[in-house]
Amino acid sequence: MNKHLKLASALALATALPASAMAQDAWYPYPAEEVTPAFSADGEVSEVTYTPLEAAAQPWNICVSFPHMKDAYWLGVDYGVVDEAKRLGVKLNVVEAGGYTELNTQISQIEDCVSGGADAVIIGAISYDGLNNVISEVAGQGIPVIDVINGVSSGDIAAKSLVSFRTMGSEIGNYLAEKHPAGSDAVKVGWFPGPAGAGWVEAAHEGFMGAVEGSAVEVLEPRFGDTGKETQLKLVEDVLQANPDVRYLAGTAVTAEAAQGVIRERGLKGEVDLLAFYMTPGVYTGIQRGFILAAPADSMVIQGRIAVDQAVRILEEQDYVKHVGPKIFVVDPENINDVPRENILPPDGFRPEFSVE
Repeated sequence: MNKHLKLASALALATALPASAMAQDAWYPYPAEEVTPAFSADGEVSEVTYTPLEAAAQPWNICVSFPHMKDAYWLGVDYGVVDEAKRLGVKLNVVEAGGYTELNTQISQIEDCVSGGADAVIIGAISYDGLNNVISEVAGQGIPVIDVINGVSSGDIAAKSLVSFRTMGSEIGNYLAEKHPAGSDAVKVGWFPGPAGAGWVEAAHEGFMGAVEGSAVEVLEPRFGDTGKETQLKLVEDVLQANPDVRYLAGTAVTAEAAQGVIRERGLKGEVDLLAFYMTPGVYTGIQRGFILAAPADSMVIQGRIAVDQAVRILEEQDYVKHVGPKIFVVDPENINDVPRENILPPDGFRPEFSVE
């Protein structure tokens, strides 16, 4: 794989290809970022071009474990892993635990995957540290474990396909800080990072808080909670009730999606703006319609695709990038019409798929 093509050439190629082609058989080459040394929190980030295998040598059995399928974000990852498995010609089994409170369920599902004959396991982790024992057990049996999306602290994984959620948080924090620099009028921001204890949430929280420090952005007490719509809606309503002068609500994609209706109902459009620190179809549409101000795109579909390709490469003892993720960029009303939607989101109408034979 030629990892070190110039990013500019990758972007030029992406622009030259029709969006539909990029989204299907030819989603690659894709502009990405590699972290070295792999798995380090403060490693050097370098621009690379990711190119997957054309096909697998045999129909490997890959198991994928997700925290849940309750929002469009994980639906996008599901589309990525399923479509890439079909493209490469491998078997895939997807399980989902039901929510970020269900750590024991995820552990049991991973154990069931292995006892069911999985050749490799891809994990979107519920907990940054809580899966380390089961990862160690799986890796100890010679089964490669790929860390996708959320991040784990285990040193026994074989690869990471993810972006830095610290960067995702800081991207949206920087967006606000640039609008409200030090010395300008202070603005209050309700902040909804997601479920406490999840690695991606802690990272995004750290990035966001660091980015707004020293600006005129005043962050209210963070409201942590599961990414179910009802939970996030309740948190939003509580903040609006307690802080009638709040100017922005920033947080998970579910937060932004759920808050749109409340903002409309209360006649607060233009008075309270919404931001998310990652992208979903609902957030994308919200930006198009002017109800959501901005969100960084982490191309979750591509993260899923890369994880499957990494698994196959490892099983076939081919060269692979150990720690890589798509390049992050902020989407807002200024550039949304220039972004090929199919590169960063699942197709309209896609429903969860749990197996590829």
